[in-house]
Amino acid sequence: MQHVVQAQASALQGASAASGGPMISIRGLSKSYGGHKANDNVSLDIFPNEVIALVGDNGAGKSTFIKMISGVVRPTSGSISIEGAKVEMTSPNDARANGIETLHQNLSLVDVFNVQENIFMGRELQRRVFGMVPSLDHAEMRRRTVELFKQLGLKTPDLNKAVRALSGGQRQAVGIARLLLESDLKLIIMDEPMAALGVEESRLVVELIMRLRERGYSVLIISHNLDHVFQVADRIAVMKNGRMVGAVERDKVEHDDVVSMIVCGRMLEKLVS
Repeated sequence: MQHVVQAQASALQGASAASGGPMISIRGLSKSYGGHKANDNVSLDIFPNEVIALVGDNGAGKSTFIKMISGVVRPTSGSISIEGAKVEMTSPNDARANGIETLHQNLSLVDVFNVQENIFMGRELQRRVFGMVPSLDHAEMRRRTVELFKQLGLKTPDLNKAVRALSGGQRQAVGIARLLLESDLKLIIMDEPMAALGVEESRLVVELIMRLRERGYSVLIISHNLDHVFQVADRIAVMKNGRMVGAVERDKVEHDDVVSMIVCGRMLEKLVS
């Protein structure tokens, strides 16, 4: 029982690089389905301008935890606070209104649409022809698409191509650019962003995540690939059997340390004061 208390305390510790308090404070989140607890008293802080990775074996409870943060699933108990104020996440719209967006593994892109059609899908810009007839403002959507890619520090892909013709890294960039339309965006959750990508494509996605951090966003990535996690994360949070084992700073642990936490479900003794 003692290691659980230690792990919870560690999960609440801030990253050394972060200044001030946490941007998002998650306290005691639990989710039960009948007699099964998918998440049990999970707590975590997410700080401004950091990349935090969430790792653990299949069935560790990562997906349920992320769904509660993003408003897809309502917790049985616990609370979420953003910048000190408690919020209710009853739907993805609530999460979006509080500056939290999720980029799912399938990216939610329409393959036959081009880049700007995907970015502005459901939020198309309009103009009035002769001051009366509403029409899509393709020129403005194209201009803003170019600006979004500049904001990401990336080369703009061929805007006339359907996204099915783009590389995996470019598709990730299109998905991120779509999220950046939200002006009050605080946290981007990325579910297995480098799954099924080659070495070069994965490198591009790692660079994209680092650019997001440089531009002031916080990123929470879910990944099974510890090599990628160690390349990009400031902190690494480990879950097992629906509980938070602990959150550790990347530069204070080795690859094998994190593997040990995943397998044994205990906080590292060298990090427990």
